[in-house]
Amino acid sequence: MKKLMVIILSIIMGLSGCNHQTSDEIVIAEQYGLAYAPLQIMKVKGFLEDELKGDTVVKWVKLANTAAIREAMLSDQLDVGFMGIPPFLIGVDQEMPWKIMTGLSQSPVGLITDHPSINNLEDLIYKGQIALPQPGSIQHILLAMALKDQIGESDLLDQQLIAMNHPEGYQALIGETQVIAQFTTPPYLFDGLKTNGIHMILSGEEAMGAPFTFIVGVCQENFYEEEASYKSFLRALDRAYIFMEDEKSETLAILSESYGLEEDILESYLYEMDMVYDREVLGVERFIAFMREEGYISKDIRQDDVLWD
Repeated sequence: MKKLMVIILSIIMGLSGCNHQTSDEIVIAEQYGLAYAPLQIMKVKGFLEDELKGDTVVKWVKLANTAAIREAMLSDQLDVGFMGIPPFLIGVDQEMPWKIMTGLSQSPVGLITDHPSINNLEDLIYKGQIALPQPGSIQHILLAMALKDQIGESDLLDQQLIAMNHPEGYQALIGETQVIAQFTTPPYLFDGLKTNGIHMILSGEEAMGAPFTFIVGVCQENFYEEEASYKSFLRALDRAYIFMEDEKSETLAILSESYGLEEDILESYLYEMDMVYDREVLGVERFIAFMREEGYISKDIRQDDVLWD
């Protein structure tokens, strides 16, 4: 039943924002938040264009959720997409022919509320809506993990979930709406926790029980087999990581404009608040085991089956 709900809602949310891809371009999809900061650096600095050393056009699109990324790939409109591990695994379970090509970042994730009477998961029951990107998102699965551990029912709050991207969810939380909590990421998480009256009910690492990769990059076999483009992308990403460490002043200038944050605030968020940017992939086996046990996936998936290298 859980799996069916995820499939139906993912289809309803569908695809937006992409046009048909031509053969001489690489199209990359990102989503919202500081977890994608290396991609912003790669884009602004032109690292991928430099690595490709040719006439290939690099096109960037921002999509609301993994459902849109999946549909774009299936329609041959997208080469590389970035997402959380759980929705990627749901795609694999539904025979989506993609694999993980790289990790992108580890990031704090948190369930926050502006209601003083809500201090734990039990306090949320029947109280209002909980905003997160989509059913089956990493935020949804982390919430399910915590519910299973603390209350014994992983789907207890499913009927209260509402799909919103992070900016929309944050505005709904602080506005006069039915949203009483949001499972979100930086900068919205950090901004919220600095706001009087907003507090965190649950952290992602508390729910997971260990560190995990928050965002991974995925592609299908056709892009993986384009060795020059595939390796160029990974080299460009490595350059973005190095740039963020070695050129902090320019990094802050670029990302301040991208995210609309003051540079001193952004510096704290990037370098002092447990954001980790690297290509390591952590947590796949833990997510597989939980999602199989709770019915979010049905196939016997192994970690080696879902990584290109």
